[in-house]
Amino acid sequence: MALPKRRKSYSKTHMGRSHHALTAPKVGSCSECGEPKMPHRLCGSCGTYKGRAVIKLDENFE
Repeated sequence: MALPKRRKSYSKTHMGRSHHALTAPKVGSCSECGEPKMPHRLCGSCGTYKGRAVIKLDENFE
């Protein structure tokens, strides 16, 4: 099994972790009801996707 010849420096260690930062999820608004929703996903409030009613949500369901 291969082993590193030298210890990795503090700088190089942190350079390797430069892409590990978390990003906030993107949030858009539903074109029908205006509720916040994630892009490319069904609206949890009204059940539409791209202006089409995909599922019918029960009004008493909450």
